[in-house]
Amino acid sequence: MTAVSATFFRSPPPFSPKPPSVALLTFSPLSHSLKLKPIFTPLTLAPKRSFLVRADDDDVEAAGPEDYEMYGEEGEELDNKKDFDVEYEPLAATAVAGAVVGADEDIALVESKSFVSTQGWESEMVVDYRINEEEFHKISLLDCDFFIRKPPDPDNDVYDFREMYVTPPDTDVYSIPKVLAPMPKKYIRCAKSDYGCYNVTEPPIDAPRDPLYKSEKEVLKVFLTKHYRNRRLGDPEFVLDFEEIYVVDSKTKSITRAKVVVTVPGGRNRDRKGDLLVIRDNGNSFKIIHASERDDPTTVIEREEWVKTRQDMERHLRKLRDFSISNWF
Repeated sequence: MTAVSATFFRSPPPFSPKPPSVALLTFSPLSHSLKLKPIFTPLTLAPKRSFLVRADDDDVEAAGPEDYEMYGEEGEELDNKKDFDVEYEPLAATAVAGAVVGADEDIALVESKSFVSTQGWESEMVVDYRINEEEFHKISLLDCDFFIRKPPDPDNDVYDFREMYVTPPDTDVYSIPKVLAPMPKKYIRCAKSDYGCYNVTEPPIDAPRDPLYKSEKEVLKVFLTKHYRNRRLGDPEFVLDFEEIYVVDSKTKSITRAKVVVTVPGGRNRDRKGDLLVIRDNGNSFKIIHASERDDPTTVIEREEWVKTRQDMERHLRKLRDFSISNWF
């Protein structure tokens, strides 16, 4: 029996052994921690929180990208974002024209004797040296351990994507990971969140003294969400930049940048404190909406459960008929 749940950017609630079959995740940029809800409102700033995200295996598919138009005009980019466009809804895109994008607060590069740039290397190539893991952010996933260089910083949230490695769990055989999108060439501050599940199993019948249930945490993906303009967590203007999310995948042992659809008007210079991030389709679909568009959690669950219930009924009725589509509604 597998149960899955999801949390993002706030102190994580206890895992539920069997959450609703459809999870709709939303995130507020004002918070540095995540919380599982079908949809949740902007959160207050909480210092030094852990980030956890869990997903439901039965997520339904989100609206496809064909529902939105791509807006191609990009402002000045200072952190290697030129090769990756963010999709804006047509109404929201009109406000982007003429906007001047504020510059990030650059983080000074620190020279390290052990630094080795792995950008441009052949993926899955095993290197012939060992690394000092204390100089890296170690991201432990179900199928692998991912390492991203960690520049010295008191907040411990600065990432250098120019040097990355991947290994089988708890081993020291380092190889170059698959990089599926352009990575920043400068230091950036990121908030880390886990996207996974608890695998809950019952004990065998012939072992009555074993615990009633055994839970094992399985981290399937990790999201690294950039701090807007590289501001520190304690900054009064701190928000998360939901337009720039990097996804580390356990199954493919790869890292990529999420494709985010923006439906909030105002373009890049909008007030991001009202943004809500909706993640669906098992962590593959990302959309930014305004907090005012938030649906009631019960309504969302009922709507998604209705679709699944009808599909299940159709599969059952196909066995009793000679035609595939039912008119029972």
